[in-house]
Amino acid sequence: MSQEHASAQPEDQPVVRYAVEGAVATVTLDSPANRNALSRRLVAGFLDGLDRAAADPDVRVVVVAATGRVFCSGADLSEAASGSMEEGARTIVELQRRILAHPTPVVVRAQGPVRAGGTGIVAAADVAVCAREATFALTEVKLGLAPAAISLTVLPRMTSRSAALAALGGEVFDAEAAEASGLVTRVVAAEELDAAVAEVCASFASGSAQGLRETKRLLNRTLLADVEARGDDLAALSASLFGSEEAKAAMTAFLSRGRKQRG
Repeated sequence: MSQEHASAQPEDQPVVRYAVEGAVATVTLDSPANRNALSRRLVAGFLDGLDRAAADPDVRVVVVAATGRVFCSGADLSEAASGSMEEGARTIVELQRRILAHPTPVVVRAQGPVRAGGTGIVAAADVAVCAREATFALTEVKLGLAPAAISLTVLPRMTSRSAALAALGGEVFDAEAAEASGLVTRVVAAEELDAAVAEVCASFASGSAQGLRETKRLLNRTLLADVEARGDDLAALSASLFGSEEAKAAMTAFLSRGRKQRG
């Protein structure tokens, strides 16, 4: 869970937007100032959007989108470096659980880079459509961490060989590699992204609420059971790694390099 973060969004501006058009609810991560990092505010807004969609009987599909160049850069390292990550790790597990258990299909629209914890959002979604320019990386290993909380969804989606290469190396891989690994469903040109997402949404929206709910429940039964059985333990592991001296030193150095580069 890592990526360089700029200054956070002003407190008086929402970091997540929610909109409904027809049968499609869109939850938009709108914190480009810190590359849509999974801050406490953003995760809280994300969960609220999912809850609002679940409570709306007219919604048949949820799209998760983002503003700015980056889809999601992972955990907010400024928060992680300044205190305990126990609550943060638990909320990231809960976010994945809520996506998996949502009564409607969840479709990710990834227009740009996805890093670390953001990969858990992509993996938890039922369908992930991304632009060819999108890149991915499980960067935790570079900071003395492990992709513990997101392993619940990321590892089942990816082939074991692809997951080992990505998690142990922490290197960037492109959209085509993400598709081949099973992490994403479809890769399209940037100018075709909206049309591709709309096509998936139209297909899902033609289903009945009961049919969608029960079919999704069948598809995600094993994943959801694993999240519920092991989520607490993996959140605790994630928090302990974030709290280690090795990780704290690595995160501090990483954030310092980012400030120097911006200066």
